[in-house]
Amino acid sequence: MANFTKKEIIQEVSDKLGITQTLSSKMLHLVVDIVSRELAEAKNVVIRDFGTFETKVAKGRPGRNPKDPTKTIPIPDRAIVKFQVGKALKEKVARTLPEIKARDAE
Repeated sequence: MANFTKKEIIQEVSDKLGITQTLSSKMLHLVVDIVSRELAEAKNVVIRDFGTFETKVAKGRPGRNPKDPTKTIPIPDRAIVKFQVGKALKEKVARTLPEIKARDAE
């Protein structure tokens, strides 16, 4: 399965907007920095029709030491980011089911 990389995003934005790859790269990094900053401030980031990045608390739980499974190790609460897909993106991705099944069958 091939990934679509940051470099390819920068190239496509550059091509579609007719700007340099340097400017396109700066724009992408700025967007990522803004989203990261807001999430680090425990705010949710909503991008309509794409989805919502939500900050949540993953509750602590008892864990096991793999080297000594008899010992219980407390895993503390931690802040996490969850992504909830938007309606438009969910519908677009749902239409790719035949392609995904064909790819996975190979």
